[in-house]
Amino acid sequence: MQILECVPNISEGRDANIIEAIAQSIRSVEGVKLLHVDSGLAANRTVYTFTGEPEAVMEAAFQMYLKAYELIDMSKHLGTHPRQGAVDVCPFIPLQGITMNEVIDYTVRLALKLEEAINIPGYYYEYSAVHPERVNLAFLRKGQYESLPAKFDILPPDFGSPKNWERFGVTVMGARRLLIAYNVNLNTKDVSIAKKIASNVRESGKWEIAENGERSKVFGKLKSVKGLGWYIEDFQKAQVSYNLTDITEAGMLDVFLATQEEAEKLGVEVTGSELVGLAPINEFHKATQHSHPGQTFTDDEAIAAAIKFLGLDELKPFDPNQKIIERLV
Repeated sequence: MQILECVPNISEGRDANIIEAIAQSIRSVEGVKLLHVDSGLAANRTVYTFTGEPEAVMEAAFQMYLKAYELIDMSKHLGTHPRQGAVDVCPFIPLQGITMNEVIDYTVRLALKLEEAINIPGYYYEYSAVHPERVNLAFLRKGQYESLPAKFDILPPDFGSPKNWERFGVTVMGARRLLIAYNVNLNTKDVSIAKKIASNVRESGKWEIAENGERSKVFGKLKSVKGLGWYIEDFQKAQVSYNLTDITEAGMLDVFLATQEEAEKLGVEVTGSELVGLAPINEFHKATQHSHPGQTFTDDEAIAAAIKFLGLDELKPFDPNQKIIERLV
């Protein structure tokens, strides 16, 4: 059986009616299971996670795009998270019995269907990218919604019309590997500290300027990790917000420990963390093996130990049955 996952990030995290209407557009497609809905008020963003057989998942994604196009006006959108479209990014992840090339073909078919229906502009990214520089989401989203439509002169859309941007913005779509969105909480409100930590941990690192004025690139500690620092008013905390794009290179535990180390150097502490969306169960087992070496646990005990060690319940209750992929699929 082929199983495809879709994890769209929608630029609406405050209006419960819109959030539910989009969720219902996904649920309306037979054969699709909506696993999780995760909204952030400050980010003004909602992450949906749904799975099923490929044809059903693509139809659910299509219906989701239509509903977002109907209900979201990007010209009025404000939030802490970088964004440039109502369906800001829409990744498709092969979970079982389907190749990455097959997923790429499905994304192209969906883009063509959207062109015919609503003709929104969009870019392909990750494995679907048709230009090497467009693999990276951060590159495509530079300047955010406010850079449109001038951005289209130097970065024309891969599909859709650049004229149909004002209400919807531009979307980014593509096939990619499993990604974990993971935030680490600090005991400070100083966002500059969070930004420094992010630049020291993320793979892309930072630019440093020598006394002679020459700039040099200093890469961060962890491969396949993207990160930025921000302040979350809801929690009165600065966070380092990460995307873990290849958990075989760096997972939640690696990021948590690296952030702890960098925070200590700057005189602050890590107080906990936040999982946005879902993660595989092995990420929890790795944390427990690190924090309780040599000890034997039942599955539930191991997960509970990981939640405590990573502080995943600091900001709000953490239900593993709603956050672990294997317990939902």
